Formats: sequence, structure tokens, C-alpha cells
Amino acid sequence: MRAAIVTRPGGPEVFAIRDMPDPSFAADEVLVAVHACGVSRPDLGLRERGGTPDGGIAAAIPGVEIAGTIEALGAAVKDWHVGDRVMVRTSGGGYGSKLAVHAGLLVPIPAALDFDQAAAVPDAFWTAFDALFLQAHLQPGESVLIHAVGSGVGTAAVQLASAAGCRVFGTARSDQKLAKARELGLNVAIHAGEQPFADVIADETAGQGIDVILDLVGGSYWTPNLRSAALMGRLLVIGTLGGATVETDLRLLQGRRLRIFGTNLQRRTVAERVLLADEVRRKVVPLFERRAVSPVVDRVYPLAEVAGAHRRMESNEAFGKLVLRHGP
Repeated sequence: MRAAIVTRPGGPEVFAIRDMPDPSFAADEVLVAVHACGVSRPDLGLRERGGTPDGGIAAAIPGVEIAGTIEALGAAVKDWHVGDRVMVRTSGGGYGSKLAVHAGLLVPIPAALDFDQAAAVPDAFWTAFDALFLQAHLQPGESVLIHAVGSGVGTAAVQLASAAGCRVFGTARSDQKLAKARELGLNVAIHAGEQPFADVIADETAGQGIDVILDLVGGSYWTPNLRSAALMGRLLVIGTLGGATVETDLRLLQGRRLRIFGTNLQRRTVAERVLLADEVRRKVVPLFERRAVSPVVDRVYPLAEVAGAHRRMESNEAFGKLVLRHGP
């Protein structure tokens, strides 16, 4: 197989394209021929570290979301067939043209999506769906605030919340991103560089606050998040780009009876990820099939241009997902 590997810790320049042996696969796994893979924040972390702690060449292949076709089946796999189109939120290896995947993690690609689009789905939509509905139990008619609304997870969350009948607030530091997010279902757009979002929310909600807050920024948004939350509000911390430590007034938590969740798909066990994949098959795939939601692809790069994809992600200029394509 062909793979983009991390040769040493560093910036986008540390990638190299190499030929490698095809991966072996266990009885409960399938071998997927990867047609495209999404570029996600965990990929940047792996590149900066120079691979995962256990070392080895396979550990130096990023890529936590793939779209492709099943090339071979493990002896115990019964519900899938060679040639099936699948998308997967995996733990790594997507920058390789073949990947061994536990069969329980497979999700069928809806007919409406091509491989490039499908590769933009798993990390963004799995994360947003799990946070909003499985953890925060977002209900129709509630309000939701989504930070970094132009990110992959942000664009997915806007669509999922809008499809559920919620009033959607969102922040970004770009008027262009906010305008595009409105096309996805964003109701109240807040330019985070120009407006204190807690003040805007107080005005827009007559002081009632937001039911569910999805935070991909972290530390610098902590106190305004607490000020923006409604009574019995739920705050989900997904990212820490704005800092990983906070100092807080606990009375804000007590007075509003707030619930705070931390979430990270990357550190879940295979069993936990299998359960999530099952929920996605039942509740998210039908949304794609009836075109209630769709992946947002900013740019598609050939695998050889992986460094360019990483540079664009680091620039924070992308709206939606960046995708790497294996093959022509």
C-alpha cells in the first residue's frame, strides 16, 4: 500500500510518501481500500509528536476518518461484503491506502455521497452527534450555541441541531464563515472578534441563556460560556485551542445547576466506538439519505500534497473539512 507517514516530530514538511506492506487483519476485522480520508485535529497532534508513543512505522500514519470499499473480510465477519462502500471513524492509519478495521465500526456510505464527501463525515458528524444527543440529550425546541461554527465539527453540529428543530447560535471570527454557516441552518451569527458573545446571547434570549453549548475553543471561552448557559444548561468541552486551564467562580455552576461534559472520541475503547457507530447507522445515516444534512468539504488534496492540507488546517481559514484523496 501507499501511505503518507510522519518521519519525525515537526511541521507539515515532515511527511513522506512511502510504499509499505499491506496491513494484516483479524477474524473480526475487514481490510478497507481507502479512497479518501479526512484531515482532523488529532492528525496535527500526531505529526507534532512524531508518531504515537508505542512507536513503529504504522504508528506514524495519521488519519482518523476514512471512506473506501471493503477489499477482504475476516473469517468471523458476516454482515458485510467485499465491495461494500463504507466510512469509518478509526483511531489512525487513514493516510494509508489500506486499513484494517473492526467490522463493528463500519458505517455504510449513503448513496448520495461520493468518497470525498464521505471522508469528511466520520470525525465531524460522529463527534457532534455524540456530544449533542447522546451526552447533552438536546431536545427539539431547545437552543444550542456552537463555537468555531466554521470548523468540521461546527458545520456538522449546526446541521444536526437545525434538523432537530433547535434554535442555533454560532460564533466564528470571520464574517464569511458566519454567512456560510447561515446557509447550513445557523439562526444567530456572532462575530467572536467583535462582539462579546455572552452579551449577544443575553440580548437574544431575554436573559434566559442557552440550553446546550458545544465548545471547541476551551479556556478563553470558559467564563462567558457559564454566563451564557440557561438554568440546567449543559456545556460540552470538545477542544482546547483557546487554552486548557481555567479559573472559575463555582457559584455560577451552583446557581444555574449546570452540567459539564468532557468528550474525546480518540481515547474511547473499541467497544465504546462500536456502540457509537451503531447509533450513527440508525440515527445519522438516514439524515444523509434524505439530504437533511450534508458534509461540508473545503478542499480536496491528492495524498502527495498532504503538507498543503496541514498548512491550510493550521491557518484556520478552512470552512468545513479538508480531505486527502488516494489515487487520481
